[in-house]
Amino acid sequence: MPEISVIIPVYNRPVLLAEAVESVFAQTFTDYELIIVDDGSDDETPGVASALCVSEAASGRVSLLRLSHAGFPGAARNRGAEAASGKYLAFLDSDDTWLPEKLEAQYRFMKEAYMGGSRGAEISHTREVWRRGDKIVSQKGQKHSREGDIFSDALTKCIIGPSTVMMERSFYLKTGGFNEKLEIAEDYEFWLRITSGWIVGYVNEALTTKRAGGWPQLSEKYGMIEWFRIAALAGLLGVKIPGTEFEPVWLPGWVWNGFPDQKRAEAFETLVYKLGIWSAGCRKRGKHEEADRMDAVIAEIA
Repeated sequence: MPEISVIIPVYNRPVLLAEAVESVFAQTFTDYELIIVDDGSDDETPGVASALCVSEAASGRVSLLRLSHAGFPGAARNRGAEAASGKYLAFLDSDDTWLPEKLEAQYRFMKEAYMGGSRGAEISHTREVWRRGDKIVSQKGQKHSREGDIFSDALTKCIIGPSTVMMERSFYLKTGGFNEKLEIAEDYEFWLRITSGWIVGYVNEALTTKRAGGWPQLSEKYGMIEWFRIAALAGLLGVKIPGTEFEPVWLPGWVWNGFPDQKRAEAFETLVYKLGIWSAGCRKRGKHEEADRMDAVIAEIA
């Protein structure tokens, strides 16, 4: 049984997938299995994935799980986690890559935490480099907490990159996995559930490369990712927003009894703020009926 199960969800990204997988093959830590979860690709991706599975570098550690296309990355990650046999899970998006020391450094961090270290983290993430094409994107304006109790900052936006994360598989199962009803911001919703109840460890090394370029990305599909964050947060708080295209979502079998009181109050405050910004934007664009609906929700929960 491998120590780490690496899970790469992919859809129609043959070249990027090969680069992501090569970054896994280049890891200094080798006690891993790699599960490629193909979300029903209809281009060259399945052939590329199959070839990677039997390549010399794979050494029998790579498997391919093919799904019918759903377009929900959380579902693909969940299927990979269900098939995994490692003690730890490490996710890697198909358009991202890892530096060779990523798994080794993070695995060491996790083991030290469980061997009586003061961190006590059941989940950790790493620093990342952001690239758009050949250019490195500055992160100077990204000021937020990255370790410990980071719930307050996680409310504002997604502050943990899926490709940076390692967690125990048992912890992943305990927290319910990714919400399969969210097409976008499923990671934002998952990190809220986790940070509301657990601390997060942080490996302060740039071991993950987050890439963007000329390929389609779900986060840009609708041009309004913030609405999915609103829907996710409202769903977790049990707030219904009627008459909107995207309804709040709830995770079946969610193990929580709700957020702790202080964090629940903070989450409501954030939801009111986000709805207020959305309402103001609707009025600016002449969508007064939608703005009125948002204002009614704000009046009810504020």
